Amino acid sequence: MTDYYEHTPVLLSQSVDYLITDPNGIYIDATLGGGGHSKLILDKLGANGHLFGIDQDPEALRASEKRIGDRERFTPLEGNFGYLTTLIPAEHHGEISGILFDYGVSTHQIKEPERGFSFQHDGPLDMRMSAMSGVSAYSVVNEYDYKKLRDVIFHYGEERMSRQIAQEIINRRPIKTTSELRDAVENVVKGRFSIKSVARVFQGIRIEVNREMEVLKSALEDSLKLLKVGGRIVAISYHSLEDRLVKHFFKSGNFEGRIEKDFYGKSLNPIEPLEKQIITPGEDEIEKNPASRSAKMRIAEKIKEVN
Repeated sequence: MTDYYEHTPVLLSQSVDYLITDPNGIYIDATLGGGGHSKLILDKLGANGHLFGIDQDPEALRASEKRIGDRERFTPLEGNFGYLTTLIPAEHHGEISGILFDYGVSTHQIKEPERGFSFQHDGPLDMRMSAMSGVSAYSVVNEYDYKKLRDVIFHYGEERMSRQIAQEIINRRPIKTTSELRDAVENVVKGRFSIKSVARVFQGIRIEVNREMEVLKSALEDSLKLLKVGGRIVAISYHSLEDRLVKHFFKSGNFEGRIEKDFYGKSLNPIEPLEKQIITPGEDEIEKNPASRSAKMRIAEKIKEVN
C-alpha cells in the first residue's frame, strides 16, 4: 500500500468548539479521513463520551486508527455516510449530540495518482472514493452519451463550455488517463482560464462518480433522525453546490429552502441555523493550508422532533 498522505483538517478548532455541547455525549465524525477532527473531538470528550468515525475509504480508516490509537471511546466504521441510520447502531438513534461533515476530497486521494482524482498527476480515470462504488470516471468519460456527459459537466462542474467540452471528449474516445482528459478540456478552453475549466470538469465527473449530491442529501435527512433535540450538525463544504444544499436544509429542513408552516403560521422546521454568517478560514489558516481557501462552515441545531 502507498504511504498515506496526511490530510490537514480545515477549521479544526472552530468546528469542534461548535460541535461539542456535552463532553459526555455521543458524536459522529461522518467524514473521518485521516482522523484530524476526530482526534481533537476525543481529546475534548469526557470519560463517558463516545465518537463514531465513518469513512468509505479503507486506507483512510487505517490511517485514522493509527493517528488516533486504540481508544475505548472511539468506534471506526467503514461505509458511506449517506447511510448513517444503517451504520449507527439503532440504540443510539435519537441520542446523538453532534454530527460533523467535512465534504472535501482528502489530501491522500488527490496526491495518490492511482486514485485518478487530480489533473496535476497522470493516472487512470478512476475517482472512486471507495472500491465499492460502481461507476468509475472512465465509464462516465467513455460511455455516457453526449447529453448525459454535457449535463454532468454543466450541472456538477458548473462549466459554461460544457457543450463544446463534452463533444471534444466524445471525439477523443477512448480517454484512459487524467492527462488525456485534461488535454481534451484544454483543447477547448485555451489561455489563462483553461486550468479553472479543467478543475470544474474534474469536479463534475467526481461528483457524478460518487453520487455526492444524493449522498449529501441522504446524510442530512438521516442526521435529523439520529440527533437528539439540542444536537448539532457542523457542515464544511467546498463548492457552491454543497453549500447551497446545506444552507437550504438548515433554513427549512428541505433542499428547496421552502419554509413549511402549520395552520397557525408557525414554522414546522425541526432545525435552525446557529449562525447567520458563514464561517470561513482566516488568513493564517489559508497561508498554512491553501486547500482551505474555499471552505465554508455552517452550523445548525435540532430544535424539535421530526414528525
